[in-house]
Amino acid sequence: MGENTVNLIKLCVGAEKVEDLIAWQSSRYGSGPAMHVTRMWPKRADEILNGGSLYWVFKGAVLARQRILELSEVMGADGIARCAIVLDREVVRTEALMRRPFQGWRYLKPEDAPRDLPKGRSREDALPRELAVALAEIGLR
Repeated sequence: MGENTVNLIKLCVGAEKVEDLIAWQSSRYGSGPAMHVTRMWPKRADEILNGGSLYWVFKGAVLARQRILELSEVMGADGIARCAIVLDREVVRTEALMRRPFQGWRYLKPEDAPRDLPKGRSREDALPRELAVALAEIGLR
């Protein structure tokens, strides 16, 4: 990440595990970039576009991130302009980091973000969510 970079963090509603997110994005966007459309436009757009990622929270734990490629305006069916967060299709698994529920998205400083898992670990079977959460709770993420 570059200097003056900030990330976003968001609940992955409707997904219990990282594979659910990957499957949903594949079915919705094919091989093109994925998007998450939100009502609010981030005020810190320049910092987000300077190497930021969207960190996904699955049932109380951050488990993955996607690099943010761009922010673009899209018009909703109701005629209201919204922000499309355009995401790299690569979903990078991260160490588990506990997060309480919240609405919308929040900014996440790079120093507060969980570390990426080593590349080789992404091909292994993922730890059961409950085990990853338990390890994070006792500080053994």
